[in-house]
Amino acid sequence: MKRKRTLGVLGAVVAVLGAAVGVGIVASRTDDDSGKSGSALVPPRGAVGKGRLVIPSGKSEKAGQEGKAGKSGPVTLTVYEDFRCPGCKQFEDVFRKTVHELQDTGRMRVEYHLVTIIDGNLGGTGSVRAANAAACAQDKDPAKFRAYHDVLYRHQPQETRDTYADNGRLIKLADQVPGLVTPAFRRCVEDGRHDAWVRKSNDVFAHSGYASTPTVLLAGKSIYGDPKKPLSPNKLERMVLAAARD
Repeated sequence: MKRKRTLGVLGAVVAVLGAAVGVGIVASRTDDDSGKSGSALVPPRGAVGKGRLVIPSGKSEKAGQEGKAGKSGPVTLTVYEDFRCPGCKQFEDVFRKTVHELQDTGRMRVEYHLVTIIDGNLGGTGSVRAANAAACAQDKDPAKFRAYHDVLYRHQPQETRDTYADNGRLIKLADQVPGLVTPAFRRCVEDGRHDAWVRKSNDVFAHSGYASTPTVLLAGKSIYGDPKKPLSPNKLERMVLAAARD
């Protein structure tokens, strides 16, 4: 009963949509005070966009006009996600292989916006701690970010268990990415180097007009979470290929 009261109207909505399963966690407008050890706003290396709040992932760092593919560059998939969000894990589990293939062939790049709505809704600091650790991996190498990003989702704890609040757990998981755990990475994680950057990213999301995670946009248009237009890996690939012909 306590968990039900905590979620209240936020409720996680579960809908089986063919090949894809849509699960959304609605964002709270409550200010996120977690992870305040990092007072200076320090974007991770390679961050882009307004305020450098976006982590790009893909072969090409040049997106076309308004994220469209074709002669201007690869199409852009924009993902707003929280490492504690079960719906985000579900999206990653279903679409990971397709997203990587589209990235590796240069047809699509992904722009990740890391947010912390589970910390705000259920309490704890695991969302901000995991996002900071992922940003620390980005500092090391964009390829390390992608690999560590996937590790965090594969090992995601139940949303009511704030396991990712433990920096030691995050560093232990980083051992699964060869070459990631170095003294610099440890310091970055333990000192919360990117905490303020994560909080800023979450604040921008809270005022963006989007209401839940995962929010997934292709060339700026929402493509995930609509039960009337279910997304599947094959459909995503077709949409990207169609955008490349425009």
